Amino acid sequence: MNCPVRTQSCRQLVGWLFILIASLLTPPLYGHEQKAALTRILFNANTGNLEVMHRFSLHDAEHAARQLFDETVNIIESSQSRELFASYVRNRFLITAIDESGKEFVLPLDYVGQEMDGRFVWVYQEISAPAGITELFIVNSVLKDIWPDQANLVNVEKGGVIYSLDLSGPRESGVVELRD
Repeated sequence: MNCPVRTQSCRQLVGWLFILIASLLTPPLYGHEQKAALTRILFNANTGNLEVMHRFSLHDAEHAARQLFDETVNIIESSQSRELFASYVRNRFLITAIDESGKEFVLPLDYVGQEMDGRFVWVYQEISAPAGITELFIVNSVLKDIWPDQANLVNVEKGGVIYSLDLSGPRESGVVELRD
């Protein structure tokens, strides 16, 4: 290929453009191999609640629901199917809190609802945030009964600080120590 300007930068630009165009025209070879979900736990100072937001790719949720329940389950078109999936999520997620005195107690999360948002399915839970929490013991085994290599990332946000817990592969639980 002849560059109108025979400089190294022109050839580099053409090379990058070729790579960009080729990558846009080539179908992804990896498909959807990485099974991953995100849970955000927010200590909401405005409401005084501890809010839990689970996000799943619609593809994963649909595939999982069909394996778990029935081939006819349709998360995209049926609110009943989404509610069934939300129930499954709630039954595989648990938070135990530890307060400053060392007392340990399960947080009985209230179910708020579920929704579809573009390529994602969301499941919402909340509870009035107990005072003095210093640690959270989190169990998140959602989708691990289907895909043992499922990655469940949990982000806990309190006072503008974000704590992350990576529950990938066989790991289904972990502790987040909250610092004030």
